[in-house]
Amino acid sequence: MNEFQHIGFVVKPAQAAVQACSDVCDYLKQQACLCYLDTDSAAHVQGLDLPIISQSQIQKNCDLVIVIGGDGTFLQAARLLAGSEVKLLGINLGTLGFLTDIRLDEVKTALSQILAGIYQQESRFLLRACAYRQDKFLGQCDAFNDITIQKWNSAHMLRFDTSIDGHLLGSQRSDGLLVASPTGSTGYCLSGGGPILHPGLNALVLMFLFPHTLSHAPIIINADSEICITLAHADNKIAQLIGDARTCQTLEIGDQVRLKKGDTITVLHPQGHNHYETLRAKLGWGREN
Repeated sequence: MNEFQHIGFVVKPAQAAVQACSDVCDYLKQQACLCYLDTDSAAHVQGLDLPIISQSQIQKNCDLVIVIGGDGTFLQAARLLAGSEVKLLGINLGTLGFLTDIRLDEVKTALSQILAGIYQQESRFLLRACAYRQDKFLGQCDAFNDITIQKWNSAHMLRFDTSIDGHLLGSQRSDGLLVASPTGSTGYCLSGGGPILHPGLNALVLMFLFPHTLSHAPIIINADSEICITLAHADNKIAQLIGDARTCQTLEIGDQVRLKKGDTITVLHPQGHNHYETLRAKLGWGREN
């Protein structure tokens, strides 16, 4: 019997992804698996004759969710399944594909092994940021890659008062502030000059975006820490709290963001998956000029 019997799909809104999903479902049905499509995907794709189920139904009824698309689609699915026991697998139709690491030409081979219980798995955590105004809760922002606070509608810098576990780090002026998980260290963090963290580390990267002084290097801290960030100054009095490139909350001077490690998700990889091989392939390390 297959290890995974009930399989949900999160699909990028693109014709190539729809066709790939149809092909994968045909194969899985031959293996006696039941396939479902999540409601968000169903709202944006057409041509898939699959039962449509909600987020709560996916968490309750599915053993595995397969993402067909790029890393952006994978981030959406990770937020959808955070804290549940459903495992997550990615088929790459994007460009880089740090998270969606199965190519289309190897899907059947990979799935046959995974259904037989031959795979690698790892637990990754999300980030959770809660915004407050004079201790009044404003809203919550969950992210798999990173949380950022950045300026909005102004060319001038922001000023942040930042503390870690109640200990003042300092008052910094910059275009923004970014906190990245190990998963997100190869995203916005990397493009901003931050370090790459191994996904198994219990750590966070805190970095200031284009800081006013050159002494503000990225800082790696324990992921069990609580980071408190107060927006101390903004020339237009407004900034944005953003999670995984989605605007979650507008911030005003004096607002505080409290950030901690959030829920976890189990990610599956084909047997033999190697993080360093992925870095070499995606970043072009070792390639002759």
